[in-house]
Amino acid sequence: MKVWPGQPYPLGAVFDGSGTNFSLFSEIAERVELCFFDDEGVETRFDLPEVTGYCWHGYFPAVEPGQRYGYRVHGPWDPARGHCCNSAKLLLDPYAKAIDGQVQWNEAVFPYVFNDGPESRNDSDSAPFMPKAVVHQPHFDWSGDRRLQLPWHETIIYETHVKGLSVRHPEVPEELRGTYAGLAQPAVIEYLKALGVTAIELMPVHFFIHDKHLVDRDLRNYWGYNSIGYLAVQNEYAADDRSGGAVAEFKQMVKTLHQAGMEVILDVVYNHTAEGNHLGPMLGFKGIDNSYYYRLTDDPRYYMDYTGTGNSLNMRNPHVLQLVMDSLRYWILEMHVDGFRFDLAATLARELHDVDRLSAFFDLIQQDPVISQVKLIAEPWDVGEGGYQVGNFPPVWTEWNGKYRDCVRDFWRGEHQTLGEFAARFTGSCDLYENTSRLPYASINFVTAHDGFTLNDLVSYNEKHNEANGEENHDGESHNRSWNCGAEGPTDDPGVRRLRTRQKRNFLATLLLSQGVPMLLGGDEIGRSQQGNNNAYCQDNEISWYDWEGVDEELLTFCRELIRYRTNHPVFRRRGWFQGRPIHGSEVDDISWFTMEGEQMAEENWDQAYAKSLGVFLNGATIPNPNPRGEPVTDDNFYLIFNAHHEPLGFILPGPDWGERWLKELDTARGWLEEEEALRANEQVEVAARSLVVLRHAP
Repeated sequence: MKVWPGQPYPLGAVFDGSGTNFSLFSEIAERVELCFFDDEGVETRFDLPEVTGYCWHGYFPAVEPGQRYGYRVHGPWDPARGHCCNSAKLLLDPYAKAIDGQVQWNEAVFPYVFNDGPESRNDSDSAPFMPKAVVHQPHFDWSGDRRLQLPWHETIIYETHVKGLSVRHPEVPEELRGTYAGLAQPAVIEYLKALGVTAIELMPVHFFIHDKHLVDRDLRNYWGYNSIGYLAVQNEYAADDRSGGAVAEFKQMVKTLHQAGMEVILDVVYNHTAEGNHLGPMLGFKGIDNSYYYRLTDDPRYYMDYTGTGNSLNMRNPHVLQLVMDSLRYWILEMHVDGFRFDLAATLARELHDVDRLSAFFDLIQQDPVISQVKLIAEPWDVGEGGYQVGNFPPVWTEWNGKYRDCVRDFWRGEHQTLGEFAARFTGSCDLYENTSRLPYASINFVTAHDGFTLNDLVSYNEKHNEANGEENHDGESHNRSWNCGAEGPTDDPGVRRLRTRQKRNFLATLLLSQGVPMLLGGDEIGRSQQGNNNAYCQDNEISWYDWEGVDEELLTFCRELIRYRTNHPVFRRRGWFQGRPIHGSEVDDISWFTMEGEQMAEENWDQAYAKSLGVFLNGATIPNPNPRGEPVTDDNFYLIFNAHHEPLGFILPGPDWGERWLKELDTARGWLEEEEALRANEQVEVAARSLVVLRHAP
């Protein structure tokens, strides 16, 4: 086979229609072999002939898409200095755009001999047990596809799992269930459209592996937060099992979702890799240039671990930053995704030890003309010291608002907290975001997410029940701010069941009527349960999969109507902050808070931690921001009553200055009202225990 010098950039394997250019960065390498594998697994090796700026490269005119390959890097083996090169180990290309197979957990994939300890050198060939990179086919018919660019304030996010969503769906063909093609099936698309969500946030689809300790216990890494290929799509979610077939299938899924008016957001894990700590396997980065790619401790044998997973990528080094940026641009430009949610994003900001809000990573994002224009969501914490950074990310970022989650959970279970915090969370958390020139949609509001209880379990369990994970229930968060409503787990008690139904409605109504961007955990709308498991990361089974035969139709209808209500009424999704004063010459404030006696809240009312009830007036005539055509946006006026007390309470409506006549449209104790109930100013309204009432002003 002919080998030409080729080019150092772009990195990875790039087919140009005539042949394929290969390029691999390694500062420590002394020699790099490119290894090709045929269908029987027979290996052929070639030295990359050129090195330019530490990029080892060569062009192979005979190599076409579908070719499987890997690298062997020759260089120093000196763990005491952080160097782990060993040419016996086949290594994945960090820039691979397709990967075939999965790791087979043989001792050969580890850099050391088990019986001799981590300082030893394992010279067994790992190739038979390693997945292989694949030269991918870059061509795809994107005709008709376009970026939707839905405004943040009109966005409703649905967090879901590619496999879990469709693997048990009776209307998805069996051979497509649990795949990208399955998610794009008409039955699934029609369901999501009817629900009313605008963006699908997919749990990790970068190529990841199933940890050895899980496989040894007959479990799997279901969540996928164990990436090793940042440009490759996870092959196990593809119905097309041909080498590289997952790429086109993923693209078709994105195109289909776009045609249905829904954006695609990816949950991405750039903070660590699947290679773990010094006891972990050698899959790629460790063998390519360990001390360059990873943050090492003062003793270079060991890794800095800000993630709880064994290692942290070294974002201080330019080629590591380049890998992340190239990966993000690839998913935007070639795979047409619309945004990213960054797992443990505080880790990406660590320059030295402390979290630095203006680190190089965020500077690069800010100035990048491609990445800065898509939806960027930070999970603003990690496990290191100073890692909880809610409210501290730069202006182009939105954030998972963990303070919103905690506050809303505590409010509805009756915990003591100030009403002031609840009011701040309900109105977009201006205390967290306004001082950085961000707007209410900087807050990604959620009550539940993949990590923790589902909504059904949040109101059904006081304690976690993670026994199925095989860790003696020691894993997962123990302080869940949950309340079982009087019985632990499933029950036939009608009173407990009614209260749980009401609490689920309270959480959903609060979430979808709050300012900010609501994120719904997929399956919450149909009553999905994980049997009390709040850390189902390894449960690739019925614990995690959607049960389409057991749908809570009443809850689903309630949720659909809530989303429609939010969509139809812009006062619940304002682009600007409330001012708490008259706007545009109106006679009443844009927002006002009231006690149960119908009086405006005084300063002392806000600090009463025992208080569990309040009302809020939302003025639809004072929305400050126009629509995209510059036209004024107006809406009805609303009055919402929150009663988290354990007994019914009588609320007096505000005086006629705030509205003469009101129509009750929603009561979470009863659901959506088929016939609106008319009420007048100063009239007393009986509000059931632990319930929320929505009144719309009737002119």
